[in-house]
Amino acid sequence: MREIHNLKTQKVIRKKLRSSATPQEIILWSRLKGKRLGCKFRRQQSFGKYIVDFYCPEKNLVIELDGWQHKEQIEYDNERSKFLESLNLKIIRFWNNDINNNLDSVILEIEKYL
Repeated sequence: MREIHNLKTQKVIRKKLRSSATPQEIILWSRLKGKRLGCKFRRQQSFGKYIVDFYCPEKNLVIELDGWQHKEQIEYDNERSKFLESLNLKIIRFWNNDINNNLDSVILEIEKYL
């Protein structure tokens, strides 16, 4: 079976994304890291050519934070979601505004999937 998870070719990109996280990613990561919700999460995990914001391997759960640019790349996001779902990954998405204005609701929604 061909390896598609955390490819070495994506390592530099993943590292750069972690070091240049958005404010919303930093806020959510502070609530996810260290098994604070009972499960381990990883940041900037790659699957094939795609890199996801957060990934819980125990639950096959991907969490994506979407900003304004996602309104302009709907086709790309749909293609990406289909690929990730083909790997039996569950994807939940939140808008950056959800993190800014309703963080407790976001955490409750994540806990439902855990």
